[in-house]
Amino acid sequence: MKYHYTAIFTPNENGTKYYCRIPDLPGCITTGDNIDDAIEMITDAASGWLVVAEDEGNDIPTATPQCELSIPAGAVCSIIRIDTIAYRAATDTRAVRKNVSLPAWMAALAEKRGVNCSQVLQDGLMQLLNPGHAQ
Repeated sequence: MKYHYTAIFTPNENGTKYYCRIPDLPGCITTGDNIDDAIEMITDAASGWLVVAEDEGNDIPTATPQCELSIPAGAVCSIIRIDTIAYRAATDTRAVRKNVSLPAWMAALAEKRGVNCSQVLQDGLMQLLNPGHAQ
């Protein structure tokens, strides 16, 4: 799924670090050494937050319009795009065993030719599902 939330970046008193949070995702906070680092860190934190919420069947909060947020003086707001399908594809690389039924002649021919059926299935599903461009 794709989500968009406002992240608030508040610099520390000497501007060397940023405290980042997404007000709509309770507990979704992090820090970064510079603004680019902070954007990467909060995007990763929000992705993890949303993946857990999806997996546990929790309600996903709707994004609050920026004009309704309480933004501290000196803070910067940015829209953060989160794609949980792409995040899962990049981070959840564990293998899961699935049984597949093939006609006997196909299994014999694949074995004879040294075809790795598991890899062929993974490649085909990756092309079909195209997780990097999930809707």
